[in-house]
Amino acid sequence: MEPIRIAFFDAKEYDKASFDAANRGGCDIRYFDTKLNEATVRLAEGCGAVCAFVNDEINSAVIDALAASGVRLIALRCAGYNNVDIAHAYGRIHVVRVPAYSPYAVAEHAMALLLTSVRRIHKAYIRTKDFNFSLNGLTGFDLYGKTVGIIGTGRIGRVFAEIGKGFGMKVIAYDKYPAPGSGIDYVTLDELWARSDVISFHCPLTEENRHMVNRDSIAKMKKGVMLINTSRGGLIDSEALLGGIKERRIGGACLDVYEEESDVFFHDFSGHIVDDDTLSRLISMPNVIVTSHQAFLTVEALQNIAETTLANVEQFFENGTSENEICYKCAQITACKQDHTGKCF
Repeated sequence: MEPIRIAFFDAKEYDKASFDAANRGGCDIRYFDTKLNEATVRLAEGCGAVCAFVNDEINSAVIDALAASGVRLIALRCAGYNNVDIAHAYGRIHVVRVPAYSPYAVAEHAMALLLTSVRRIHKAYIRTKDFNFSLNGLTGFDLYGKTVGIIGTGRIGRVFAEIGKGFGMKVIAYDKYPAPGSGIDYVTLDELWARSDVISFHCPLTEENRHMVNRDSIAKMKKGVMLINTSRGGLIDSEALLGGIKERRIGGACLDVYEEESDVFFHDFSGHIVDDDTLSRLISMPNVIVTSHQAFLTVEALQNIAETTLANVEQFFENGTSENEICYKCAQITACKQDHTGKCF
């Protein structure tokens, strides 16, 4: 069989290194720096599959163009797929993903952000570079005995729960689909808002939970709460977050994702003016830490992403199906019970 030709969009140097290392010759990967969208979709002509990431725009027009050019598979090298019009893809093109690459990478980054914020490590680092060893303004607080509320108890959420327990924190959680036998103390969302000293988000983005952090939910939270988001930016209404910070209701925010990140994250704007006023205001806040969607970025995670993505592609073209295909037929996509022994259409 001839190598499977893949149009690889939004490619970074670390992507190329990990995918080249994992490719055993079964795929002809063509790397493109640009994102996949309506203006760039023509680059996939002549390819059997495209490989996309979180900020590629895979709407109905892109799906139609891909299908018309002969592309049979969209291979997402990520777990989330809120940037794909799943309903429109049904009957036109198949979609696979990487459901789990390294829950430890994301969960550990979430805790790293929290520790950095509450112990003011980022500020101390900057000071000592200038040989300023004053401790004024660096007072933090113990995590031990604090209550952490976890929203979403998939693999990442459960790993974060174990990390929190390791620090002596009390763990409560909310999930529409609780993990059976996990031993996690599940509570209602309102109870989680009210009880938590720290809230960490580890759930996929859906229309149902978009902007679940808003003015109303912030009003229900404990004053001084710390928010950590390493999941999807759209879970938090950024303007409401800014309001909560300015009103002193939110004690701090640790953000690895941002709802309007697609045109900003993964790029160097250090010599330019960023037009996003909301992001600029968030970054200017002394109790906000922003990282650029890097929670997944470990050697182990990159290796798993590359190996799983290429296995998905090869499995699909050899067998006509993949165990990691996203099922469009299921009304509750996140609770799909199909065993994927055949194609979804």
